[in-house]
Formats: sequence, structure tokens, C-alpha cells
Amino acid sequence: MLPIPLITADNEAFWTGGRDGRLLIARCSDCGSYSHPPTPRCSACFGQNVGPVPVSGRGRVHSFTVNRQQWSPELEVPYVIAIVELDEDPAVRIFSNIVGCPADEVVIGMPVEVEFVHRGDAFLPVFRPVDA
Repeated sequence: MLPIPLITADNEAFWTGGRDGRLLIARCSDCGSYSHPPTPRCSACFGQNVGPVPVSGRGRVHSFTVNRQQWSPELEVPYVIAIVELDEDPAVRIFSNIVGCPADEVVIGMPVEVEFVHRGDAFLPVFRPVDA
């Protein structure tokens, strides 16, 4: 079981966009920069015209680790914790899990796409390998 995140006004769109099957990332309408985690000001130009926009949900595994220690009885091991860089902007990286394949098959650079796990009020983005 994945933990339920604390939903705030700044991150609500990110955590709830999965209800509609959309990955929503903060983007500045002044300079066009994406930023994650979401903040009320643009990290590039410091503008205040920042809001959530849908992205493709596709990316690549930037880095990862395989957890083989069962820290909690609800978490089945092994599982992959990854940093996924988004296709829209590789500088935008999301910490998540890789699902839908054995942990030993995950590699850096592997193309992935988002899916969502519903937990409480949140829809957690996780990523699975893109079918070739």
C-alpha cells in the first residue's frame, strides 16, 4: 500500500488529476517553464502566473533503486523507486514507482508511461514500461 500524500492548495491538481487520467504539472504561462514539485511561483522567471497543465504522462527512467527489504507488511518486495524525467521537459523529474514489470528488468533510459493508483483522495502517479 502506498502512503496517502498530504494534499494542499499548491499540489492538489498534481495529486487529483489522475481522477480524470491526466498527469498535471505546474507550468508558467509567462515563460512556459514547467516546475515540479508544484509551487505558486515560477522557478525560472519568478512569475506568479503558474497553473497546472496536462502533460503526456510519458517519460524515461532517469535513475532508480530496487528495494528488497520489507519495511512494512503492506509493501510487497521487491519494488522499484525511480526518478522519471518527463518527455515535455527532461528537467522535470518525478519520484515514483515502476510497475508492470519485474524489478530486475528496469533500466536507466527505459521509456515509461503514467498510470494512477487511487488512495484516499489522491491518485498517485506510477509508471509502467511503454509497450514496444
